[in-house]
Amino acid sequence: MEPTQDFAIPASPTSDFGFTPVTEPATVTAPAPVSHDGLPQDDVMAIDALGKTYQAFCDELGKTIIGQQQVIENLAICLFARGHALLMGVPGLAKTLLVSSVAQTFDLSFNRIQFTPDLMPADITGTDIIQETGIGGRRQFEFIKGPLFANIVLADEINRAPAKTQSAMLEAMQEQKVTVLGNTYTLTPPFFVLATQNPIEQEGTYPLPEAQLDRFMFLIEVGYPSADEEKRIARETTGAAKGRLNQLLSGEKILAFQQLVRRVPVPEHIYDYAVAIVRKTRPTEADAPAWLKELVGWGAGPRAVQYLILGAKARAALKGSYMVRMEDIEAVASPVLAHRVITNFAAESQGMTSKKVVERLVAEMREQ
Repeated sequence: MEPTQDFAIPASPTSDFGFTPVTEPATVTAPAPVSHDGLPQDDVMAIDALGKTYQAFCDELGKTIIGQQQVIENLAICLFARGHALLMGVPGLAKTLLVSSVAQTFDLSFNRIQFTPDLMPADITGTDIIQETGIGGRRQFEFIKGPLFANIVLADEINRAPAKTQSAMLEAMQEQKVTVLGNTYTLTPPFFVLATQNPIEQEGTYPLPEAQLDRFMFLIEVGYPSADEEKRIARETTGAAKGRLNQLLSGEKILAFQQLVRRVPVPEHIYDYAVAIVRKTRPTEADAPAWLKELVGWGAGPRAVQYLILGAKARAALKGSYMVRMEDIEAVASPVLAHRVITNFAAESQGMTSKKVVERLVAEMREQ
């Protein structure tokens, strides 16, 4: 029998039957809010709302982005899990268009930074300049904000900037603040860095160091479209220009959904799985497979465990689930771990990439 709660319903001044009812409040019995999988009713309703918002988000992006459903899903998971994403793909796959379209669907500020070899740290963080105060001709330093001061920052071709400029991104990505000439400035939340990288033209570029790669929650690989999708691209992008996308969420609602994602329950065996698969990626661990020890130089660190859980929570909420399932964490294993598993020359000679290593690990653990 469901628990009950009492509340008073005030009577109306005149009933439909033409007489004045008793003005004393009547006590009636109603069912109390129920929960699902340990979530309070408010969170259950919020997850339902998030699922509808996610579907509207996909529909809006579908107006400009043809196909790439898995890429869009991973990008949404990253955003609602409060992470940063690195999009990897050859030129012409609409990586930049995808990020700018995402920014249009949110009521957030957006800046694009085109990374080049001559880009300096002050070009992205901002710097102090001398300004006249208008009082007796006096002058003082005034901080002029750089393009990092936005809710969504598109770091286009991030591997084309030198290491000094790449390092200036680290504090912003991890701490959501920047330090310029000894002064610290806080970035307004929500703050996302969505970076793109071209895997083909590596000559004259500056590969991201492992410390910065680790700051990206997901490495999202953008592949070629199917034949039907490519035909749609040819038809729809060579016609009349389309209007702007509708704005779906404000910054406050995004922050509320991010907090909601962190409250999604996780069963104990999911935590065990996340820890086990990350530890198996380390060739120095005793429980790492023998084949992996021959192919991997360095494995993933503890941040990978955190992002596996957060990614699984976000995916569960977007799919309308009130608790993380095994399929959620398996779905985010590759984008979380692929750029954190460093293969050696033996793997390269066998054509074994980091992504294939992760996929084999997931398959083996599923069979256990």
